[in-house]
Amino acid sequence: MAQVDEPGRSPTGMDAEHEAIYNDPEFAELRRRFKRLVFPLVLGFMAWYFLYVICATYAHGFMREEVLGHINVGLLFGLLQFASTFGIAYYYAKRAEVELDSRSRGLLARHTGGGAK
Repeated sequence: MAQVDEPGRSPTGMDAEHEAIYNDPEFAELRRRFKRLVFPLVLGFMAWYFLYVICATYAHGFMREEVLGHINVGLLFGLLQFASTFGIAYYYAKRAEVELDSRSRGLLARHTGGGAK
């Protein structure tokens, strides 16, 4: 852990450059947008995942129901877990590209004099 008396360090342990970014209102807005994007996705996925686990544990008859030939509900739920994971990752990447990446690049450019170090 950083000492308070280190040159260039604040009492928070951050150097001056990082602290300036952290205290920037635009960074607070970036964090707010990130949370607004990520939390619903995580909560939705976790609810979907726990539904699958609960059904697999307690609803054996339902999960055993055949949908098409030997393909049952449990197998479809399991495959949909993979599909939803990839779908959420794709959705996040596209939304982050539009809503977060340009803002973070602008913030970084403003605080580093035009480019990443």
